[in-house]
Amino acid sequence: MIPFEVWALILGFSVPMIISPGPGNTILAAAGGHFGVRGSIPFLLGFEAGDLFWCLVYGFGLSQVFVAYPALRELLKWGGIIFTLYLAYGFFQFSSLKEKKDLPRLNAWDGFLSVSLNPKIHSMILVLFSQFLNPSLVLFNQVMQISMVFVLISMLCHLLWIYSGQLLFSQLKSQQAMRVQGYLFGGCLIFVAIFMGFV
Repeated sequence: MIPFEVWALILGFSVPMIISPGPGNTILAAAGGHFGVRGSIPFLLGFEAGDLFWCLVYGFGLSQVFVAYPALRELLKWGGIIFTLYLAYGFFQFSSLKEKKDLPRLNAWDGFLSVSLNPKIHSMILVLFSQFLNPSLVLFNQVMQISMVFVLISMLCHLLWIYSGQLLFSQLKSQQAMRVQGYLFGGCLIFVAIFMGFV
């Protein structure tokens, strides 16, 4: 069993990292603004499935592939930049629609890709497992416990981002307001993509 003081450290590391602004949280807030909490659930579930998948990959040591082949990290980085720009383009397209109901929904696959192509999440999970796995304890139990807690914290923090997006933009239903939202979120994602290019 992981000691209580280690759980405190895991929480102290995870909560600020997960809740801080970044590509994933920007997209989650945008989804909340466009689709509301209920309409963003499929995207959120895919997002958290991606978190769980990568926790298991890194936790069970497959992260050594990224260490052995640094070019894979670079490929991941540029894949994330391209996907973020694609999402930004989608928000610019949203700005030209006449009604919110015409917006194509973000689905679970979009959520999974958003996590999988996000270098911030990979770095966070890599640090999480490299710092908090104890070689004297059973690996399987530790990885499963840490992964489940990380995903639970992620879901709570991400729901907060989605709800915040909904709260901020739910009253803005005119075509002009939709145009502003599309440009705002699209612009934020372009800024995130540029930032990712320099990290």
